[in-house]
Amino acid sequence: MVKKIIKITSEHSQAKYRQIIQSVINSISEGVIKKGDKIPSINEIANEYNLSRDTVMLAFNELKARGILGAVPGKGYFVESDNIAVSSKILLLFDELNTFKEELYNSFIENLPDDTQVDIYFHHFDINVFTSLIRERVGKYSAYVIMPANLTNISSILNLLPSDKVYIIDRKLDELEGYPVIYQSFEEDIYNGLFEAKELLHNYKKLIFAYPGGKEPKGFLTGFTNFCTEFGFNHSVYDQIKTKPIRKGEVFILPNDRMLINLVKRCWEKKLEIGKDIGIISINDSALKEVVANGISTISTDFKLMGKTLADFVENRKSGEVKNTSRFTKRNSL
Repeated sequence: MVKKIIKITSEHSQAKYRQIIQSVINSISEGVIKKGDKIPSINEIANEYNLSRDTVMLAFNELKARGILGAVPGKGYFVESDNIAVSSKILLLFDELNTFKEELYNSFIENLPDDTQVDIYFHHFDINVFTSLIRERVGKYSAYVIMPANLTNISSILNLLPSDKVYIIDRKLDELEGYPVIYQSFEEDIYNGLFEAKELLHNYKKLIFAYPGGKEPKGFLTGFTNFCTEFGFNHSVYDQIKTKPIRKGEVFILPNDRMLINLVKRCWEKKLEIGKDIGIISINDSALKEVVANGISTISTDFKLMGKTLADFVENRKSGEVKNTSRFTKRNSL
């Protein structure tokens, strides 16, 4: 049974574990084994070819990471997928899906080889969901891309994964130091964005930052406060804008689209002209903001670039830290 599926020869220049991998792939492509079939155990292969268990385990782990093999404790290994065209399988764990994350995802996919499979999941800022998603997928992927968002005390969970296959995206956390990371510097980005817009902001009497807390990065609030204090802008921070008064001469900096839609509707109701009576800056750009209310000014990281950089990191197994580019885009709302 072993030699029917696994063919290893000392005359082959290829490493033994690579021969095991290729043997399994060949057996699937030739119809010798199919999805759901059990394959010889680690001990059986090791004994048949006088190999160490570690050599066989190395091959099996790679086949698991590519999604070709699965394992049931106490029962052994089986063929989980007959899609042998997949050379690598990547887990992408985001916080939530929105237009910005979709742009990041699409850019990531576009910059990966065609034979790469990407599975995307969402933890929705829930530590229990996050933990469960990680635990259930240990050893099943070639790389793990993690967007921790506002979750804390997660290093012990990520320690379950092979450290050389983990990549952190969007937020740089002290507890995850040492992992490759592509991140936004929220404090610096909003400060620099407001600085770029400084001359336009002088046309208004007051700057208001809507900061509901929760999932929103604290760095935004710090950067906003530092900018206003340094340059003498009258300013306030609201936890919401639904019931707050809006007055001529105010500029609102908004962290999410829900608040943007609410404010635009209220301006229409009160017949306040956006870009003249009321200024608006929205955090995170999208194609929609090019047309809403004749164009909404934004401060935004470049999600397309982030996806491209992430693909380069994963494909070339890079390490280190990269701060993603952010910019202010002026439109008619300011």
